[in-house]
Amino acid sequence: MLRWRERLLMTLALTALVLGLAFANGGNDISKGIATLVGSGVTDFRRATLWGTIWTVAGGLVAAIASQELVQAFSGSSLLSAQPDGPGFLLAVTAGAIGWVTFASRTGLPVSTTHAITGALCGAGVASAGLDGVRWGVLGQKFALPLAASPVIALALMWLLFPVVRFCFARLNSYCVCVEQLDLCVQPANGVATMMASAPALVVGTSVSCGRSPNVISRLNLMDSLHWLSAGTTSFTRGLNDTPKILALGIAASALFGISGGAFFVLVAVAMGLGGLLAGFRVTETLAQKVTPMNPTEGFAANLITSLLVGFAARFGMPVSTTHVSSSAIIAIGLRQGGRDLRWQTVRDMLLAWVVTLPVAALLAAMVYWIFR
Repeated sequence: MLRWRERLLMTLALTALVLGLAFANGGNDISKGIATLVGSGVTDFRRATLWGTIWTVAGGLVAAIASQELVQAFSGSSLLSAQPDGPGFLLAVTAGAIGWVTFASRTGLPVSTTHAITGALCGAGVASAGLDGVRWGVLGQKFALPLAASPVIALALMWLLFPVVRFCFARLNSYCVCVEQLDLCVQPANGVATMMASAPALVVGTSVSCGRSPNVISRLNLMDSLHWLSAGTTSFTRGLNDTPKILALGIAASALFGISGGAFFVLVAVAMGLGGLLAGFRVTETLAQKVTPMNPTEGFAANLITSLLVGFAARFGMPVSTTHVSSSAIIAIGLRQGGRDLRWQTVRDMLLAWVVTLPVAALLAAMVYWIFR
């Protein structure tokens, strides 16, 4: 009876930690889709956070259909030689990942939840079965290679494709979408003309014309509109990519509680959304204002590249880091400007955090596993 109670308590703890990791992920990673909106002056933190949260949750829900390969990859079955039975092992993995991601979020450092989970799996695997407990070849080929290559690819794509994006989209800064309230002149049968207000009409015109028209109720620059769309797409693909990785750690708990995989996807997606809403300010501030100045066209290009790379990786089960991709694209903006306004101290701190994420998460997970063992 005592053994059953211990197992139940550990399962409850695992469920709570998985949702806590989802919350911490939302607080750290919400910035990856919306930082360019804030940094380029398109909108403020509050509106950008709400927008990113909506699309992150949507991506997390769609992940139940489109990203099942990542659930398998991060459950530990491919990375570990033999995974111990019971929730204790996954509890240690989750605790190791959440410890580092929470610390980074509190200090405003954008780090990779993907890296943290991978490191925690390795740390707990070594603690449970020694060095032979981890398939190091699989770690290098299926985990380390995509994680290392993705920021380099993001930098290269931003460097090479930005002139094309600027040529194709920069002209849109001269146009806007306006909501106009038009007045109609109505002449009834008695011959007396009267003015009546029509319903608001959606009009696409030049920014100069919209600025001069007295009938404009609201307007939005076309480039800004695309920027909003790219930020939503980036947030969507982030949810698509990260939700299954976190959910993989809660499979054992969901099975014991009889919770379906689809329901657990919903819980994780909602927890990620809440984390972004309540704890996403500090990391967003770092990427938006402490790396490099940017304009809307540059921010749009960075989001476009991030969403394409992360969406492609999620579709084919490649564990890339949204943090590395989006941050590298933003760093590339500063490099394209000659590096004059690039804040190198912030970049240095970010790179250092990326390097230590895997070993710190591994050490934390190993310590928790030793305690529970």
